[in-house]
Amino acid sequence: MNFWFVVPAAGVGTRFGGDRPKQYVPINGRPVITHTLERLLAIRGAGVLVALHPDDDWWPSLAMAGDPRIETVAGGEHRAESVANALAALADRAGGDDWVLVHDVARPCVDPADISRLMEVLANDPVGGILGVPLADTAKRVAPSGIIEGTEDRTRLWAAQTPQMFRYGLLREALGRALAAGIVPTDESAALERMGLSPKMIQGRADNLKLTRPEDVVVIGAILEAQADAAATGAPREQAL
Repeated sequence: MNFWFVVPAAGVGTRFGGDRPKQYVPINGRPVITHTLERLLAIRGAGVLVALHPDDDWWPSLAMAGDPRIETVAGGEHRAESVANALAALADRAGGDDWVLVHDVARPCVDPADISRLMEVLANDPVGGILGVPLADTAKRVAPSGIIEGTEDRTRLWAAQTPQMFRYGLLREALGRALAAGIVPTDESAALERMGLSPKMIQGRADNLKLTRPEDVVVIGAILEAQADAAATGAPREQAL
């Protein structure tokens, strides 16, 4: 049984702003994508496929671009299409029961220990599951006009994170069905849920943040620095928070 990381990184960063796609924004002196891929490469024995925009001029300039452990494929317009392209590239190598772990390129703080735990917990699961955390903030339902329509019960609400880990065959079928129906799922779990399957939620860490807004750069930079300090001193990772 094999494990494959798929990293959709074909975004052009129009919503984030700036002079480059957000995966190439420097944090603590290095691009986000470098931080992220280093975390995944810490999991030995897994292949890594990165889906890039066909006109990506940033990737070739990275030292990491020459790493033989990393394979690149052409991404699509949406995340689901980029993941589907990567799965297609694995068609002659991946078995139906192999595991695919899809990870956001913009989550550079993920703990390799959490990834290993996800792999261990789901090892014998027929479907798979995802990392996530219980929702901490009060959740409001808001109309397009900006008016609050109601308050949701957050006791059973979780914020989905990545990696999201599923059997190769099921994930490829689920994404294929959704895209063929004109539906673009926002994450892999949604595609599996649409087929009537029930992925598992595995609790992760709140510091597995996603770079979404420019102000996140400072927060993520502080987390990465604290994590590095904790690793250098051998302190428990909780002290990095």
